[in-house]
Amino acid sequence: MRVISRKTLKCFWERLDCSDAEQPLKAWYKEAEKAVWKNPHDIKNNYATASLLGNRRVVFNIGGNKYRLVVALRYDLGIVYIRFVGNHKEYDSIDGERV
Repeated sequence: MRVISRKTLKCFWERLDCSDAEQPLKAWYKEAEKAVWKNPHDIKNNYATASLLGNRRVVFNIGGNKYRLVVALRYDLGIVYIRFVGNHKEYDSIDGERV
């Protein structure tokens, strides 16, 4: 998959309170780049704890479920758009289907 954009992840882990997210986010990024997700079931087969939302959105638990990563997918194009990364409190303040 083509992941857009790594910069969003980097900006997040460079925050003073989120440096522990760097390695889990890098690991997710490497896995996502190698993945071939044709549909939501492909994701659930590898990420049982991922949550499938409407509007082609998926929520991944990062760092032992300390952080949330919301992505939008274009399965037909093989593209993953990073829409949000944050802690649970920040995640609770957004609408995952609309970010």
